[in-house]
Amino acid sequence: MTETGRTPILSDGMTLPSDRTLVMGILNVTPDSFSDGGQWNDTDRALDHAHAMLNAGADLIDVGGESTRPHSQRISADEEWDRIGSVITALAAEGVVVSVDTLHAATARRAGEAGAAIINDVSGGCFDPDMNDVVASTGCAYIVQHWRGLPGTTGESFDYTNVVEDVIAETCAQIDKAVAAGVAPERIIFDPGLGFSLTNEQSWLIVDHMERLNESGYPVLIGASRKRFLAHSHPDGPDAATLEVTRQAIEANMWAVRVHHVDDHATMVRSTCR
Repeated sequence: MTETGRTPILSDGMTLPSDRTLVMGILNVTPDSFSDGGQWNDTDRALDHAHAMLNAGADLIDVGGESTRPHSQRISADEEWDRIGSVITALAAEGVVVSVDTLHAATARRAGEAGAAIINDVSGGCFDPDMNDVVASTGCAYIVQHWRGLPGTTGESFDYTNVVEDVIAETCAQIDKAVAAGVAPERIIFDPGLGFSLTNEQSWLIVDHMERLNESGYPVLIGASRKRFLAHSHPDGPDAATLEVTRQAIEANMWAVRVHHVDDHATMVRSTCR
């Protein structure tokens, strides 16, 4: 990691700015994502949207082919790759820093071979027992998200002694397993998993104490965009609430924010360049 502890090492020598919080644009190539399902679920439309986000100021693109909204249906790794493989390959060939949002080790392996720079596993290596080993073999950076279970499943639980401290400790335990499997610590990114096994109130506690997440020692990704805990928190709606979370993320020195609408977030973070 750099002196700031904010910049992970990416695969194939790719780099990202290190003087500000980054903007990760969300590209859901799915029919059923909670916010934009079906809008970008063919290759041409997905690439057009990715380019629009890059032109609006996104630093990297997070491509997902399987929804993890509450009560969503799991799909096979092959079906997931059919949705996202051509998109990842095309963007990576253009030199775009691509993050791949997947629960499946087989998809992570294919993504690494196709040129993805980052694997983003919302289970942080807990859903697929092969994930940590596969990520280690790809040389990709690795977003390890706090995990107790998928939203709306019996594995989800909300019992914490101190939500901020417990999320840090539990996520760091997941990271330790990834490192033991061979993932280089300087390639790891910490994600507290807002909205996953966290009530609305608990998610806000994490947001309001984001600076504490730096105690993990890893770059931190904040993914709040349009999540249910934002629904009634701002008079102008969830996108305005998401922008307010970005403001707090900048103040807390977070590595990146993961957002649906890039424009205003890109303007905000670039105004903070040192």
